[in-house]
Amino acid sequence: MRITQGTFSFLPDLTAAQVKAQIQYALDQNWAVSVEYTDDPHPRNTYWEMWGLPMFDLRDAAGVYGEVEACRAAHPGLYVRVNAFDSTRGWETIRLSFIVQRPAKEDGFRLDRTEGPGRTQRYALQNRAYAAG
Repeated sequence: MRITQGTFSFLPDLTAAQVKAQIQYALDQNWAVSVEYTDDPHPRNTYWEMWGLPMFDLRDAAGVYGEVEACRAAHPGLYVRVNAFDSTRGWETIRLSFIVQRPAKEDGFRLDRTEGPGRTQRYALQNRAYAAG
């Protein structure tokens, strides 16, 4: 199984051309693009390591994709994602985020649900391999 976080996470890995097309779309919307990496993709880990600074001034997907490739080369066994930030007043948020690299083996997480009285449901995240019980 695969970690399913961000846009396109349920689809097969994007090709280089598809990644460039998504980056160009973000740039065409005047969104700032950044590249991040981590070894801990836990859903509550929102602070991935930044690869350089957000690219506010780039308008060509090739420049951003060059940074994606450099991050991939420097961190071959980690998760790498691309974020697109919309600074428009009223939005000021990440509008697009997708994983562009995964490690060869993903341990993943398991969500356990326990039902209690009065239709109460409690959830617990456990860090373990998907294949484990």
